[in-house]
Amino acid sequence: MTDFRRSPFARAAHRILIGGAAVALLGAGAVPAGAQGGTPPGAPAGAQPGAQPGAPPGARAGTAPGAPRPIPRGVLGGVPMTAADSAVKDVVDRLDFESYKGLIKGLTQFGDREQGTERNARANDWIEAQLRSWGYATERVKYEYRPRVDAPPEPREQVYATKIGTTTPGEMYIIGAHMDGRGGGEAANDDGSGTALVMEIARVLASPDVRTARSVRFALWNNEETGLNGARAYVEQRAALQGIEEPRGSGRFPEPKWLGMIQHDMMLWDHGNPVTWQQALDADVDIEFQLNSAKATESARLALDLLNANRLFATDHPAVMSNAMSNTDSTPFMDLVPAVSLRENRRLYETGRGANPHWHRPTDLFVSFTDADFRLGFNAAQTTLGAVARLVEARIAAP
Repeated sequence: MTDFRRSPFARAAHRILIGGAAVALLGAGAVPAGAQGGTPPGAPAGAQPGAQPGAPPGARAGTAPGAPRPIPRGVLGGVPMTAADSAVKDVVDRLDFESYKGLIKGLTQFGDREQGTERNARANDWIEAQLRSWGYATERVKYEYRPRVDAPPEPREQVYATKIGTTTPGEMYIIGAHMDGRGGGEAANDDGSGTALVMEIARVLASPDVRTARSVRFALWNNEETGLNGARAYVEQRAALQGIEEPRGSGRFPEPKWLGMIQHDMMLWDHGNPVTWQQALDADVDIEFQLNSAKATESARLALDLLNANRLFATDHPAVMSNAMSNTDSTPFMDLVPAVSLRENRRLYETGRGANPHWHRPTDLFVSFTDADFRLGFNAAQTTLGAVARLVEARIAAP
């Protein structure tokens, strides 16, 4: 589906909006003598004039980081909810912004969590301990990864847990993110932000009074940064096991039938390109599917489910769809099952063209992001949980 924000009409409207804002700012007050075009105290040598201290290289000045950015009326909400939608909203409302931030912070204690390192192994253990503390029985996919063509294969592991459906346990949606990172920082955004999102949804659905008709699996992939090896291993090992009841007549399905796979990869940073100091006025949740896949039509429908859930259940940022999903763990699934990826920016058109200065850099740190950035990731969590809760018929049981 075309992203209409990039149409000529949208660009013209955007220019009019920015021009009007500039006029309003000029009328708000004169710039103090000596301040125009200057570099603020404490900014590093060579910083762009007008840059904020601590801003990423090339960033432009703006209002205070984390300041609220009100959205236009009617962009989100404004749609009458059915009784079923209201029941879903009760589930979505249990997401907690501070809990989401806390999970990102918890992941950053292990640095960039690069695959094959002790910090990666300890992060896997920490993720598993969190899931178990919420009542899940966790499992691990074990596989081998060869770091070089001439090197022997090395063992790798990744954790998953499942919310078992009450009436149709043999069907499930997979919600995923990759827990490994790179770059020498903390991998707070890539992909602590996506991993924490999946874990926060798992926390909400773990509550004993939340019931789902179908199952939901939470998969925290490893080795994404080396070529999606963890997700590929999962598909290779478990695709053939789908829907098999084991033992027969038990009502237990070690690998329920896949109904859809929803990936989350880099959720926090939509600062425009060229990069600005704070979230862009039109920051949004990007939902991507791959047009060049066997399940493109079904994936587009799943993306539309997420787009509609965003309108109903997200609080701050709208969502958009596009059709060039790439370079993330939903790719191994896309010819087998409806598969989409949620991101801060379109992977090929924006992230791949320098839209995030922290990507795979030592500056991918928790402190590099503000509450406005974390809020974008939180809106993605609202979007995914809203869509999945509708699809699996999640409800809060009466006392």
